[in-house]
Amino acid sequence: MIPVGTKQEYTFTVEEAHTALQIQSGNARVLATPHLAAMLEKAAHELCIPYLDEGCATVGTHLSLNHLAATPVGMKVTVSATVTNTEGRKIEFSLEAYDEAEKIADGTHTRFSVLKEKFQAKCDAKKKLD
Repeated sequence: MIPVGTKQEYTFTVEEAHTALQIQSGNARVLATPHLAAMLEKAAHELCIPYLDEGCATVGTHLSLNHLAATPVGMKVTVSATVTNTEGRKIEFSLEAYDEAEKIADGTHTRFSVLKEKFQAKCDAKKKLD
């Protein structure tokens, strides 16, 4: 079980590939909300890894994100995920992101621990193969 209060944090520099213009989620050369969401979810995912039993993984099931301020190309962003609650296989997180000037995002995220092979088999069963 992951202790409440456990935190994962990392920093990245906004590149052209991370912008709303490049991923077609907007027209500005600023950090795109979908990329920011992915980086926050990545922090939560990576936090879980050392605590998982062999053969397990986590999957995201909910993300609530407030993107509060724009961040230009070249600026560093620090994202963090902190465990706020665990119930069985369910893990809940608070999320935050800051650029070099200000807080740019906050939110919540939920992940569930799954058996990798069982989860993948269930997903694969949805495909109709000819």
